[in-house]
Amino acid sequence: MNKISRRAFLQAAGLAAAAVTLSACSGSGSSTEFHVAVPNDTTNEARALQLLEKNGFFTLKEGAGITATKNDIAENPHNIVIDEVEAAQVPNVLQDEDYAVINSNYAIAAGLDPMTQALAMEDGTSSYVNVLVCKEGNEENPLIKALAAALESQQVKDYMAEQYGGAVVSVIEQPTDGYDPTVDYDALAGQTVSCAATPAPHCEVLEVCVPILEAKGITLDIQEFDDYIIPNNVVEDGTVDTNYFQHQPYLDDFNAQNGTHLVTVAGIHVEPMGIYGGKQTSLDPIQG
Repeated sequence: MNKISRRAFLQAAGLAAAAVTLSACSGSGSSTEFHVAVPNDTTNEARALQLLEKNGFFTLKEGAGITATKNDIAENPHNIVIDEVEAAQVPNVLQDEDYAVINSNYAIAAGLDPMTQALAMEDGTSSYVNVLVCKEGNEENPLIKALAAALESQQVKDYMAEQYGGAVVSVIEQPTDGYDPTVDYDALAGQTVSCAATPAPHCEVLEVCVPILEAKGITLDIQEFDDYIIPNNVVEDGTVDTNYFQHQPYLDDFNAQNGTHLVTVAGIHVEPMGIYGGKQTSLDPIQG
């Protein structure tokens, strides 16, 4: 080896050694990357990141709250790469990711069992209660109050427990018999109340309400949607009376971002978010 090439070799080796040292000092415990898909809407991404932090994936910046994004990751020793995906599509990319954080409604719709297949799940926190929503000013509409009472019924509470086994949890502490004593049901006979909802569990739960309302001569028109945007827009423009698909923080953020005037009529249930394995089958690479 001549002097020039030997000098170049030593310089290259020195740079490589410096790079290794820098990498070791960066706080990264491994050169392996783990790709994790999370919902890309503001509140659900933050919720997913908090669940990942709780399970040792990384540490978020102090004070990162319900609007946290992947830019709020402060310490990342496992080289976690966050892939932001539209919430309904997260189950579809699971096979291509190491892990994915999926809302229970979309997990159920994709044939995943949150109670047996999730590697970790949220506690049933009341911060993310799914709510029945109408446009501001319509809260006292008798048809909407009748639908709320049906959703708050013992029949719905029992259905959630039997059908979902903890993946969907009713928050109704004192269920009704399906009816609101302040509503004149005789005056509502022959009328229709409409509700926009995502497929599972919301449309399924609403089906339990159909016979409750039919017994009073009220028709429940369930309109199924696959995303988080249209159900709010159709309530805002008056096309549909109500919707049932979102939790309160999402609704608050939607109103703030879009200038809409949607309000909660009743809080119905919680869907704990879960971490699911794609290429990885356990949390051992993270927690082990």
